[in-house]
Amino acid sequence: MSLRLFRFGLLPIVIGGLIAPAPTYSEELELQRLSLRARVSERTLLGEQAPEDFREYDVSANVRLPWSHYATSGWGAGSRLMASAGLLRGAEKNALVVSLIPELTLGSEDGRFVLDLGVGGALFSRWRFGTQDYGGPFQFALTAGVTVPVYQKLGLGYRFLHYSDAGVNGSDTIGADFHMVEFSYRF
Repeated sequence: MSLRLFRFGLLPIVIGGLIAPAPTYSEELELQRLSLRARVSERTLLGEQAPEDFREYDVSANVRLPWSHYATSGWGAGSRLMASAGLLRGAEKNALVVSLIPELTLGSEDGRFVLDLGVGGALFSRWRFGTQDYGGPFQFALTAGVTVPVYQKLGLGYRFLHYSDAGVNGSDTIGADFHMVEFSYRF
């Protein structure tokens, strides 16, 4: 294992796990939703053209965290943790991508209508795809999404997902943006 991978990939995850507050009751952490997602956009990078075209398909699970405030009307703010695993494909190469992203949510307490924003991390099994170099296995992940109900516990959503090493591995690395459609089941 390289020192760079440890310093910029595994070390922040380990430190985050050690300093994260432990919940006092197990019922405070509950599975909120499972989602299937797929990229639907062209190849852009925050307004620029990316050198490679990518596809991403993944599964995500959202776990409600105990920090929230909802009014008697049922609307308010909450927190959750989004974990995902999936396939990133570009330049005829495949990579496994796993991510862990804490999110702030705005919407209904029952999770039917949700707007979320989050910043976290992702690990890539491959980070070079043709002419595009993400820079290393650890990537910062920024996300924003919206989910609306379709039928009973089924939902449909849009998610923007951005991966970048934030220049940690040099200025010649390139991240990627994904506009994704999301099908979800709410518990």
